[in-house]
Amino acid sequence: MTTTLKIASAQLNAHVGDLDGNIAKARNAYVQAKLGGADILVLPEQFIIGYPAEDLVLKPAAQDDCRKLAEDFAMLTKGGPAVVFNLPWVEDGMLFNAALFMQDGKITDVRKKHHLPNYGVFDEARIFTRGPLPEPVEFKGVKIGLPICEDLWQPGVASHLADLGAELLISPNGSPWRRTALSERVAALGSKVHNEGLPLVYVNQIGGQDELVFDGSSFSMAADGAIVQALKSFVEDYDLATWEKQGETWVCTEAKLETQLTGHEADWRAMCLGLGDYVNKNGFKQVILGLSGGIDSAMAAAIAVDALGPERVWCVMMPTKYTAGSSLTDAEECAEALRCRYDTIAIKPAIDAFDEMLEPFFKDLPPSTAEENIQSRARALTLMALSNKFGPMLVTTGNKSEMAVGYATLYGDMCGGYNPLKDLYKTELFKLAKWRNAHNPDDMFGAENPIPVNIITKPPSAELRDDQKDSDSLPEYDVLDDILFGLIEQELPVEDILARGHTTADVRQIQHLLYIAEYKRRQAPPGVKLGSKNFGRDRRYPITNKYRDEI
Repeated sequence: MTTTLKIASAQLNAHVGDLDGNIAKARNAYVQAKLGGADILVLPEQFIIGYPAEDLVLKPAAQDDCRKLAEDFAMLTKGGPAVVFNLPWVEDGMLFNAALFMQDGKITDVRKKHHLPNYGVFDEARIFTRGPLPEPVEFKGVKIGLPICEDLWQPGVASHLADLGAELLISPNGSPWRRTALSERVAALGSKVHNEGLPLVYVNQIGGQDELVFDGSSFSMAADGAIVQALKSFVEDYDLATWEKQGETWVCTEAKLETQLTGHEADWRAMCLGLGDYVNKNGFKQVILGLSGGIDSAMAAAIAVDALGPERVWCVMMPTKYTAGSSLTDAEECAEALRCRYDTIAIKPAIDAFDEMLEPFFKDLPPSTAEENIQSRARALTLMALSNKFGPMLVTTGNKSEMAVGYATLYGDMCGGYNPLKDLYKTELFKLAKWRNAHNPDDMFGAENPIPVNIITKPPSAELRDDQKDSDSLPEYDVLDDILFGLIEQELPVEDILARGHTTADVRQIQHLLYIAEYKRRQAPPGVKLGSKNFGRDRRYPITNKYRDEI
């Protein structure tokens, strides 16, 4: 029996469905592990096909291709490190989320995920078959448990492995990021480690996949729950840790301890990674967006430049007679700070044409949101024309507060392929803008102070009519966001929200607007999940819905 194990953690960015690209990354990690003298290489959950692959894993051809590539990969282990390799695995006509243990040139063990998450953003219970409680695998005389992601979060698996003599846990993971991710992982997994006295090697993937972002932040814990290894957040990373058996316990004697990110920087990097991977993995060379001189579009532009570089971001100002001169100045200053392409296209001719077309029908009627929405949709038509002609993907710029209450124009400013601000409330957006102006991460493409101060300090306005302010029809954003947070993130009864000091009229209005805007949100582009209840995979309310919490 060995008393030393060198375990390589490969925190990699999978591209869903790119089996050849993913296996190439795995092979590169294997070469690195072999050259470093590793005993075991650990890859993230479902790495070969990417996670979450959703119904793609139900496709028989994809299942067969994954299995063939896994069998070929296993041959590498003849004379080299063993590998923990995760994939969709068919056995006796059933599909499992399985961890393979490869050693000596073959697949020696298969362990199937026991707890299939079916809450929040997860739908594994409708795709995979639940596996039995797993037994340890044996490697060089050491009994190793292979719990897969959720198996560590729920009771039963860790204690079962401990009862069967496991000495060490190695867990491949596809754990998406949200603001509470790090604290939740340490608390939940640390309790399992502490209760069972089994050290843990936790390897998570990184990267953006539609609405989800995976932060990596892989780590290892000692038998008492202390963090003994930490990989970086939001970037691919690799580490070779040395574990030694001291008495009856495995102890990590050498590993790196990186600072893992929380707070504003984590939010910013999540949005950059989500947008960047969406653009790059879908093959777009450039993005385009409308730069209005307001905080939302300035933030979206800054995120895009940080994620992709200024040469891949195209900003377009589309003024009307309602556009303030300061907005023109602010937009130009923002584009100059970001060093990206900036053009101005006046949309007055389009507005005039629509006015003329509709004059027989709108005659003698007072102006309303119909005329305001024509402006927004004219801008969308302009941006989509440029997108179609030249190929950049249109980035949309609405924040969560606006999406919640429907203050966004369907087929207008909601138009686009991706929204990096989708899960960011307006008050959070202002705080994050100030943070970004004060910090310039040296591994991103952006510039210092990318958002002009006037954009942050001036009253928000859609500028669709004279002297318009957002506060004309909505409560101030600190009031609005507190009500929305209670209704959405916390699912509080309205009496609890009223107890915070809000008026009955405000709460009744915001609850009503939240429900009636569901049909808009169903048609909105995807965007990065940041909090506990994003619009999309997390929060799925019916469009046709008469229920209201009585006030």
